[in-house]
Amino acid sequence: MESFRIIHGPNLNLLGKRKPDVYGKLTLNEINRKIRDFAESKGVSVEIIQSNYEGDIIDAIQKSGGGSGVILNPGGFTHSSVAIRDAVESIDAPVIEVHLSNIYSREPFRHKSLIAPVCVGQISGLGYHGYILALEYFINKNVKVHH
Repeated sequence: MESFRIIHGPNLNLLGKRKPDVYGKLTLNEINRKIRDFAESKGVSVEIIQSNYEGDIIDAIQKSGGGSGVILNPGGFTHSSVAIRDAVESIDAPVIEVHLSNIYSREPFRHKSLIAPVCVGQISGLGYHGYILALEYFINKNVKVHH
């Protein structure tokens, strides 16, 4: 069975409470349930991780090395973490960067992603649907890493 890793970054554990006008009203558990239900309906498995710590996110990325694909929401680390970028660039598994909000319609410092250039794609602004679309893409495409 194909397996995919979903990595939620910092502050995503506060979904449903933190800025629901920006991030939506669903909690992280509700989003994870939607991801798991979709994966199950497609006959694939997902491992879902959330961490507020950069090192834990890097470890999770590195452990994804030979996997089918990684869906990464690096949260605020998107704009600041060269270390997470380097981890994404160092693995053989393809990575899609996902953001619940449209980072390009927000504060100017959020417009630059250090992570996106080493990913196969980025989905921004579609709420939890971004995770579903990324998973659907991996399931339906034979993705190659483009580092």
